[in-house]
Amino acid sequence: MSGFEAATAVKRIGDGRYEVDLDGDFGFAEALNGGYLMAVLDRAAVDASPHEHPISTAATFLRPAKPGRAELVVDTRKAGRTAATSLVGLVQDGRPVVEALITTGTLGAAAEPVFAGPAPAVPVPPLEECTSMLPDEGTEGFAGQVDMRFDRSTMGWLDGTPSGRPEIRAWFRLRDGYGPDAVSLALTVDALPPVALNLGSKGWAPTVELTWHMRAVPAPGWLAVHGTGRLLSDGWFDEEVEVWDSTGRLVAQSRQIARVGIGVKK
Repeated sequence: MSGFEAATAVKRIGDGRYEVDLDGDFGFAEALNGGYLMAVLDRAAVDASPHEHPISTAATFLRPAKPGRAELVVDTRKAGRTAATSLVGLVQDGRPVVEALITTGTLGAAAEPVFAGPAPAVPVPPLEECTSMLPDEGTEGFAGQVDMRFDRSTMGWLDGTPSGRPEIRAWFRLRDGYGPDAVSLALTVDALPPVALNLGSKGWAPTVELTWHMRAVPAPGWLAVHGTGRLLSDGWFDEEVEVWDSTGRLVAQSRQIARVGIGVKK
């Protein structure tokens, strides 16, 4: 198994119960990445479902998760012909860490999208015009697991000159060669640095609630990721993300509410 596949593997240990060994390389000093945790929850939900894809995942993050053993509890609330819904909890050291209401279904790989109006263009510059965040990112931790190429015009916060616009754009893929699929999309929607960094926020910005929707089966190749926000108020900010595959198809959408990092400038 690849690094991501092994890091998100769940083992059934009973009816609606799973165990997982959470991988510290998918996190930062403060906590494991929320998208990585959602990928683990989505794997368990799909395993317990008659359907292939996590269509909607609404996750509430109760406390930081740490590397090591954790348990998953899948409480099936509905199992229908076209959709199934489960309440999935991640428990570590006897305490709930993440809870998510997950609806699964099966998307057709050849389904044609229908937009209200003309189909939008991929909102990220061409890959060759984007660069890595840092030339010496290294191979440890989260940066060692993901390959991201950023639109430098949205990365002014790195040089101490945030743009004032809550927006970050990048191309994304996993370094281990694991291709985009239903589970890796959960990681992708939460892989960008917080858009609040371009409003002067500093440090880790913990996600409190994140809902993501799988809209299509992604094609192989790079994923284009566009993150935006609308409002920073009283220590809270929102972030919306769209993910487009290599064929220009919109494959995932998300929205989250998060706390700003330390040292925000208002």
